[in-house]
Amino acid sequence: MRWPAEWERQDGVLLAWPHEGTDWAPRLGEVEGVYAQIAAAISRRERVLIVRPGDAGPVLEGLRAGGADLSHIQFYDIPTNDTWTRDFGPIGVLEKGQPVLLDFMFNGWGLKFAADLDNLVTWKLAEQRAFGKMPLRAPGMVLEGGSVDGDGAGTVLTTEACLLSRNRNPHLTRAKIERKLGRWLGADRILWLRHGALAGDDTDSHVDTLARFCPSDTIVHVACADRRDEQYEELDLMRRELAALRTRRGRKYRLLPLPLPGAIRDEEGRRLPATYANFLVINGAVMAPQYGDAADKVARATLKAAFPGREIIGMDCTPLLFEHGSLHCVTMQIPEGTLS
Repeated sequence: MRWPAEWERQDGVLLAWPHEGTDWAPRLGEVEGVYAQIAAAISRRERVLIVRPGDAGPVLEGLRAGGADLSHIQFYDIPTNDTWTRDFGPIGVLEKGQPVLLDFMFNGWGLKFAADLDNLVTWKLAEQRAFGKMPLRAPGMVLEGGSVDGDGAGTVLTTEACLLSRNRNPHLTRAKIERKLGRWLGADRILWLRHGALAGDDTDSHVDTLARFCPSDTIVHVACADRRDEQYEELDLMRRELAALRTRRGRKYRLLPLPLPGAIRDEEGRRLPATYANFLVINGAVMAPQYGDAADKVARATLKAAFPGREIIGMDCTPLLFEHGSLHCVTMQIPEGTLS
């Protein structure tokens, strides 16, 4: 079993469209505009699978206006609690070179939010033949896609705060979780981070908000330069942990720091978890979250250094922060060979 790296070839990306029944209702129009931009950018390079209950007509109009390649977009009438497909969508792996989809359990980030509908999305997509006759397997373990990051060669990066949470898999010890990741993701090296957290995060430190693998033994990570910032200590301790990690060949990883944008707050003054680590890799490009901050340009340049052969596409993701997520959180890539 092998879990492909995100920068390997893809067939498409899964989105769950915001609707009146989600927490997006108060700012639905604004957020739908963000989703339309994301879907349009992806559709120019690969397919987009969109889950949405009811009539897709209004969404289709917005996509057309946004310049999407509608021949690459497919809708599926499936109810959802929310829109975070990174955490309830299928994880694609290769078994003897052939794609297999894994449907891990999703329990609302450790029983924090309702997730009964979201937990069924992958199964319902398979039922509607979204993946053709592709095998779908249920590992019987709670695991969110944003809680793990892989290099495509058997190394997985994750955080203790999330995977060892008692509200996810209380029956599994750390050793048993490692064996599960070995069996289902083909991981023979698990790199655990003890530190790292963003203010406003409700995922228990998903690694895709903090540090991500890139090609050529590179890790990009969130860094805080302001010692007065409430996040400074945890992020500096995480930086030291990353510096201590070694590649499979025993060398240090090439570490590229991503800046923090200035604090973005909600209407009640609570800080939101803005992070440039929540980027999405698609065929030939990297989609980079942007927040209307001077650090946006620095983040794009850093991602260009990490992915020198790819176009960097900036996406305004500020509206997504108001439900405590960003670009990577609302997307899930589907590996090559899954849809074709």
